[in-house]
Amino acid sequence: MIELALAMGAFGIGAGEFAIMGLMPNVAHDLGISEPQVGHLISAYALGVVVGAPVLAVLGARLLRKHLLVLLMGFFAAGNFASAMAPGYGSLILFRFIAGLPHGAYFGVAMLAAATMAPPNQRAKAVSRVMMGLTIALLIGNPLATWLGQLIDWRHAFTAVGIIAVLTMALVARFMPLDRQEERSDPRREIRAFNRPQVWLALGIGSIGFAGMFCVFSYLAPTLLEVTDADPGWIPVALIAFGFGGIVGNLAGGWLFDRFQFRAVALILIWSTVVLLAFPLAAQSLWSMLLAAFFVGTMIALAPALQIHLMDVAMGAQTLAAASNHAAFNLSNALGPWLGGLAVSAGRRRTIRLRLGLANPKYA
Repeated sequence: MIELALAMGAFGIGAGEFAIMGLMPNVAHDLGISEPQVGHLISAYALGVVVGAPVLAVLGARLLRKHLLVLLMGFFAAGNFASAMAPGYGSLILFRFIAGLPHGAYFGVAMLAAATMAPPNQRAKAVSRVMMGLTIALLIGNPLATWLGQLIDWRHAFTAVGIIAVLTMALVARFMPLDRQEERSDPRREIRAFNRPQVWLALGIGSIGFAGMFCVFSYLAPTLLEVTDADPGWIPVALIAFGFGGIVGNLAGGWLFDRFQFRAVALILIWSTVVLLAFPLAAQSLWSMLLAAFFVGTMIALAPALQIHLMDVAMGAQTLAAASNHAAFNLSNALGPWLGGLAVSAGRRRTIRLRLGLANPKYA
């Protein structure tokens, strides 16, 4: 039941982080902005994670894990309720940044708690079970939020996420045992122990390795509409396909690391490269696009593998390292939409120039 409570928080965070990706056309139309500007909202949340993960992990190091998890979920709920009521684009960027602040610290503490309670040879599987909440959010929460936003209003998606966060607070408070003998971290020791090459290597892999996945996922809805030429009703279906891929990838990542240890990371990166190279070709047809969305989702296998590796190499700084993994994860979430937005804007400028006869098709 403890893992279920922790996974509920992961579900809420996943729904809150990814909901706006499926609602990109709706948010752009409602606020009178471009889709690349909506991509900046995604990046603002991701930057909140990057800033908040190490800062809140260090500030909360002396708190008991149960108390810290409840506080972090309360912070997350407030950020999403504020996002639902944002009066304009500027305030929404600010509230998305605030909502992202507790994200990494929650995942770091939750993963560490799950790994601590599991047998040594099943730690990666325990982490992947908590991460399952995130992948179920991709499978169910994100498509439902997209459908709700299309049917009523995109703001209701953030209200629903806030309610899930409050429910998580209640579940953690009810079912997670309070161990007053729990070893508490020393913030100064965590910072000193964190400065190891193996830690920074793993964080570097995460911050770059996920960027392609987030770039594709962030612009999945516009790609379906403008490249695949699909009906908007197919957007939730594509998100469900991505979610199924996320579940498979999450389970595979835990299994691969328990079996191959750090070598699993190389295998996952090779697979990710193949998937991303094939995606542009698959986007031309609806059915191949849905299959490609599934395969892009499997790239999330990198998350549990890196999470356990960081816990192993960051002795004395496990809380900070576990939280920083999600900072790296969301640095990719900031880079992906931003770089994707540059590519989309450049492509549209090129198309306009060609239509106006202002450029040579070979060099435009």
